[in-house]
Amino acid sequence: MAIILNIDTAISTASLCLSKEALPLQFALNNNQQDHASWVHLAIKKVVTEAGLSVKALEAIAVTIGPGSYTGLRVGLSAAKGLCFALDIPLICINTLEVMAHAAKNEGGDLFCPVIDARRMEVFMAVYNKNMEVIVKPCALIIGENSFDSILASGKIIFLGNGTEKIKKVVCHPNAIFKNTTTTAVDMVKLSEKKFVEKKFADTAYTEPFYIKEFYSTAR
Repeated sequence: MAIILNIDTAISTASLCLSKEALPLQFALNNNQQDHASWVHLAIKKVVTEAGLSVKALEAIAVTIGPGSYTGLRVGLSAAKGLCFALDIPLICINTLEVMAHAAKNEGGDLFCPVIDARRMEVFMAVYNKNMEVIVKPCALIIGENSFDSILASGKIIFLGNGTEKIKKVVCHPNAIFKNTTTTAVDMVKLSEKKFVEKKFADTAYTEPFYIKEFYSTAR
């Protein structure tokens, strides 16, 4: 069992959760996406201090590795790597979509489809079953009316995440259930503890964000 700092800056809302033995100790939240970079280090200091600990007590850093906001992913991973190098502790990387699915696993569906808005009619998505096994690997998908026909035919599927509004516009099926499940770093706690126990650590030096798609800018 470990003291782990969980960092999630992958989407518009950033959060931190300090956990011990798979239980949350302290939590911090930031709703202003533009402030993630300046907020995260001050928030780390705050949650550690409020828990009555020193950063030297941390035994691992967990971070959402993507997909998500290009800038947000870089902010979270940079903070996580910096702490891991400074404290000589392991880095744990968790797929953002897996965290989202884990947050909804008690909602009663047969399958869970977390979706992250990727602009226009595209989303980043994956599909998991009740045991959190991957049915459809994380990918980028342009939404069409028949995009989910095969999995919707197999049972009730819960869609969640900020990409659900796009799906609602084109998918009409009795097995499609849309949830406003909120995901934060608290939902990382059990996943990061499991990876710590199993020693599933990332390479701190070479790990990069999991963008799914390469970054593209129209700036000249």
